[in-house]
Amino acid sequence: MQNSTLNKTQWVELFRAAGLDEAAMRQWHRLFEQRHPAQHQAFLEWLQIPAEETAQIRQASR
Repeated sequence: MQNSTLNKTQWVELFRAAGLDEAAMRQWHRLFEQRHPAQHQAFLEWLQIPAEETAQIRQASR
């Protein structure tokens, strides 16, 4: 059975395919962090992003 969880690389590929560039992805994280911080944390954990990187993403998104 395949792993049913997307990883960070796959998620970024989806964003890029949808037309998001780096600036748009940063804005997406900012909005997610501002509106739903606990869910943003949970999402980053779901992507299996290491704790240190998750903290960096969240700090940059504030």
